[in-house]
Order: sequence, then structure tokens, then C-alpha cells
Amino acid sequence: MSRIYDRAESDSPKTPPSEIPDAPGPHAPSPAGIPTSVHEIGAAGARAKARLMHWMRRRGSPVPGNRVDLLCNGTDFFPALIEAIEAAQVHVVIETYIYADDDIGARVTDALVAAAQRGVDTRLIVDGFGAGDMPVALVQRLRDGGVKLEVYGPLRGFKLARRHLRRLHRKLAIIDGKMAFVGGINVIDDHNHGPIHLPDLGPRFDFAVRVRGPLVSQIALAAARLWFRIAQRRGLRETASAFSEVETLARAARHARGDIQPDGVAASLLMRDNLRNRRTIEREYLYALGAARHDVILANAYFLPGHKMRRALLACRKRGVRVRLLLQGMVEYKLQHYATHALYATLLEAGVEIYEYEESFLHAKVAVVDDIWATVGSSNMDPFSLLLAREANVAVYDAGFANELRERLERAMAQRSARVVPEVHARLPRVRRFANWAAYYVLRLGVVIAGVTGRY
Repeated sequence: MSRIYDRAESDSPKTPPSEIPDAPGPHAPSPAGIPTSVHEIGAAGARAKARLMHWMRRRGSPVPGNRVDLLCNGTDFFPALIEAIEAAQVHVVIETYIYADDDIGARVTDALVAAAQRGVDTRLIVDGFGAGDMPVALVQRLRDGGVKLEVYGPLRGFKLARRHLRRLHRKLAIIDGKMAFVGGINVIDDHNHGPIHLPDLGPRFDFAVRVRGPLVSQIALAAARLWFRIAQRRGLRETASAFSEVETLARAARHARGDIQPDGVAASLLMRDNLRNRRTIEREYLYALGAARHDVILANAYFLPGHKMRRALLACRKRGVRVRLLLQGMVEYKLQHYATHALYATLLEAGVEIYEYEESFLHAKVAVVDDIWATVGSSNMDPFSLLLAREANVAVYDAGFANELRERLERAMAQRSARVVPEVHARLPRVRRFANWAAYYVLRLGVVIAGVTGRY
């Protein structure tokens, strides 16, 4: 697989995050603005958390009392999802961008069909582009088994038309209105890398969360609203039924705060659509970065942030915040890969640490800020996710969850990634720099076609 440039990792060992020189030790002088004593660190953290909690209360979106479990890769996610479907008694809804015809797809299909045949209302919504190649036999098995399968945005006509850029990219599952799954994991085997066949390629690296508690009602309501939108093309009876369901779930969401989980945490559902939540995920990221005082880790499969996001990352560095990016190291889509590299120089000059995941394809869309905020979801940090697609993230305001996610990411950076060396990147040949920037402006042209360039 081709690489954009050769880095120094072949000559020097990978450096664990704990050994990176930028991180001051207990006796090292700290950068300006970073407290050194335990008391100062605690006070600064308390102030940052107070600012974040004030903003949370003002928005009114975070919900307390949720149990949120971090799931890494399909090895954690699919057994939990299938077990939940097998235990469902009333209602199962799954939304996914990709639904593959592989071993995982077959196992999920079996669980959905079994649920439908025992009387559970079973719904599956797939994207018309991401799952547009579902075999007819698989579609027939689902529908003959009683699963209500719908396709969001089937491709018709000119494929580069603006409407075709507005995809259903979120990955949700709701079981009986009591449990929900949100994340970046599609219904596809971790080792199914499509047309790329490399025997030593590891599993796709991704995350999801399992949620129990009051937030589930908001996730269920979001799924019901999409089902209502789809029902409008099926006739008045289906539309009326779907509307009634939305009204019922909206009332349930308003009174769901009584479903508090023991030792639950505050969490919020971050949606991106083309109506009420156009900039919700981007704004949440910007505020979290603005509240950062010590440490930021962003892991993103497709990283092409707009001007506001780049300024927020650079502002973190000016305040002395350590910023680490875990990005795609393998060339999956050349255009996106090269365009991302066009941004490296500015970030590296500011002291941002960039790691490229090399064991397999990185598919994660997660972030951790200090020990007060973390997010897991489907939204990439690029214009197509932040301004066009339907996305869903969960933000968690809890030190325990943030630290668990941070440990997973730090382990991936130390053991399965290579750090981009600024000095090596600075010696990049001109032809490669030109290729990077050419790819960047081609993608910018795609944003112009989408009609959102002025907002990115």
C-alpha cells in the first residue's frame, strides 16, 4: 500500500505517550498557563468543569443518571448488540450506513428475523449509498422474515447532485426503549476491508457506546422522527401511525429523567441533521476545545476540519494544552488522505502531536478533553459529516469514562501507530506537497458544490 512519505519510525522506535518530551514531568517547568501543583491542577480542573457544567445547564441537553459503557471494535459491540436483540420483547430499531453480506451481517440478520418472528416490531434503516450494494437475497431474507427494511436516500439520477451528499451516516440501535447503542461501527466484520486483501491487516479500529437510562428516550425519539420522515412516502395510514409514535416518544422523553441509573453519569445526544441540529456536533466540539486546560485527544478517520476547528486546536496549543491527533495511517481513500496531509505542517509547527494508526484502518470518531468531556459517535471531523450527513454522537461528562477512552487511545498511539516527525515532514518533496494541496482544494470544491462553503 502506497504511503505519502517515509517517516523516521523505521530508524527510531515508537514513543509511548508517557515518554513524549512535550509532556512535562513532576519537576519540569510547565508551559505558560499550565498549573504545576496538585492544588492548582485541581482548582483549574474544577473551574473548567464548572464552565462546562454551566454551559450544559444553559443548553438543557445533558441528562443525568445514565449508564454508558464503552465498546471497542466489533468484538465488544456485536455480542452486546445481538444479545440485546435476542432479549427484545417489544421493539428493535437499527440505523446503519453499511450493512454487509458477511458473517457479522448474517448473525445480525438472524437475530433480527428471529425477533420479528416472535412478534417484536423490528425495523432496519440503511443508507442508499453505503448499503446500496446489499444483495437481493439478503434484502429478501430480511423482508420475508418480517423485518421492516427501509432505504434512506436511494440513489437516483446524477450521483454528484447535492442531495446525494446528504447521507444517513449515523449508527443507532434501540431495544425496547430501554437500551441504545450509538457509535461509529457499521454492520460489517472488523476484518472485512472490502476490495483490500492484505493477510496481516488487523481489525478495523472503532468505538461505540451502550446507553441505559433517561438518554435512551431521546435516542428513540430521534429514530422515530426519521421513521416518520420515511413513512410519508408510504401513505396516510403509515404516516399517521408514525406521527403518533413520535408524539408518544416526545412525551416520554420529557418525563424520562425518572429512569435514573445507579451511579449514572451525565450524557447528551448530539445530532446533526438538516433541520434543527445543523451545527450541534461542531459547536459541542468547539466549546469542549475552548474549555480544555490540560489535554486533548482526537481520533478521527477522516480529518479535514474547517477554519473554526483548526483555530480552536491552535488556540489550545497557545494556552499550553497538549493536543494529540490519532489519524488514518493507511491509504483508504487517496483524495481524503492526501487532503488531510496538507494540514499537517501548520499543526506540527504549533506543537500538535500527530499519530497515524498503522495496524489497520482507523474508523473511530472519538475525542477526550481533560477529564470532564468525551464523545463517541459517527461524525468525522470533515465538512461532509459536520455540514451534510445525518450523524449521531454521545457526549459523556464523566472523569471515569473519559479516562477509560483516553487509555484506549493512548495504547493505540503507543503500540499500533507511528508518530509523524515534524523534521521529516518538513523535508517533504515539493511534488508531494503539491499533491496534498491539490487534493485539499478538490475536496473544497466538493464543499462548494454542496453549497456550504461559506459556513466551513
